[in-house]
Amino acid sequence: MMKKQRYLERLKTKNKFSGSFYVDPRGMAGGLALWWTEGVSITITKDSINFIDTLVSLNGEEPWQCMFIYGPPHTTDKHQFWANFQQIRKNATIKWCVIGDVNIVADQSEKEGGAPVKCSQAKWFLDFMEASGLIELPIKGGMFTWSNMRSNSIAIAERLDKILISNEWSLAYPKAIGMLEATVTSDHNPIIVSL
Repeated sequence: MMKKQRYLERLKTKNKFSGSFYVDPRGMAGGLALWWTEGVSITITKDSINFIDTLVSLNGEEPWQCMFIYGPPHTTDKHQFWANFQQIRKNATIKWCVIGDVNIVADQSEKEGGAPVKCSQAKWFLDFMEASGLIELPIKGGMFTWSNMRSNSIAIAERLDKILISNEWSLAYPKAIGMLEATVTSDHNPIIVSL
């Protein structure tokens, strides 16, 4: 077990999570960690450097698909990733939810500061959303989920973290909301889904 995973396992135990799954980073970048508590049954169906695909069952209810995502940060990888992701969605036959850092803003309103939004990247993401029949669950508590931690004229803030849901998922959890929490050490704010 990697040194980083040993640290994460200690943190998981300290915070009373009962289950875990990890995707190792490549070099110093990336890596994913998924933790869950008692009463939540998670089956890992597929994983990659960019996502952990799961079946989630809460307290014995009918399972639904949830994908925890870290979208590629490099432009050269984004188009292929969203095309592949669309194929995964085509094969989904149950309620579906995607949570995480998509690493794309959908339009200029989701960015403040820095260079303008690249329309081609936004189009890849929006095409995926449309073809997949997903909608964004609104997140309360702020517009932007990431910042470059700078101030004044070099400050940049973006809405990179999203919660995407299928219509079936929305009907099963009509009171679900997303919440943006304050960050402590990261340049991303944590997002929480409350059912």
